Amino acid sequence: MTVYYSGKKYGHEIGLSCCFRQHKADSHCNKFHGYALAFEFEFKCDNLDVRNWVVDFGGLKSLKGILEDCFDHKLLVASDDPMLDMILGLDELGLADVRELPAVGCEAFAEYAYALADAWLCDAGYRTRGVFVNYVKVSEHGANWAKYSEATT
Repeated sequence: MTVYYSGKKYGHEIGLSCCFRQHKADSHCNKFHGYALAFEFEFKCDNLDVRNWVVDFGGLKSLKGILEDCFDHKLLVASDDPMLDMILGLDELGLADVRELPAVGCEAFAEYAYALADAWLCDAGYRTRGVFVNYVKVSEHGANWAKYSEATT
C-alpha cells in the first residue's frame, strides 16, 4: 500500500507566544513562563487529490488561525490547577487572555493541536478523501519538543 505524507510547520518566528505554568512541577516550571511555540503537522493519505496533493498548503490558513486563537498571546491554565479560579480572574479583569485546557506542557499542547488539526481536516472536507493527521510536534525552543501521534492498529 502506498502512503503519501505532507507537512506544514509554523516556526517560532510566527510568534505563537503563550505563557503557562506546570503547577505539579518540583522545579521553576511551576512558575509562569512563556515561549513562542512552534508547531509541525504531518498529514497522510493513501491517494492524492486531482492536483497530486495530500492537503492544499494554501488552504491551511484557517488552521493557523485556530492556532492563533488558542495559543497566540494567551495565558494557558490546566483545568486541575489549584489556582484556576484566580488565574481565570485575570481574564475577567482584562489582564490576560486566558485559555483553560485539560493539561499544559509541550506534550499536552501537541495532543491538543492534534485534536484541533483532526477537527480541521473534517471541517475542510479532507476526511472524506481519507486524509489523517500522522503526528503533531510542538517545540518550546530549539532544544525542547514533544510529538503526539495516535496509535494505529
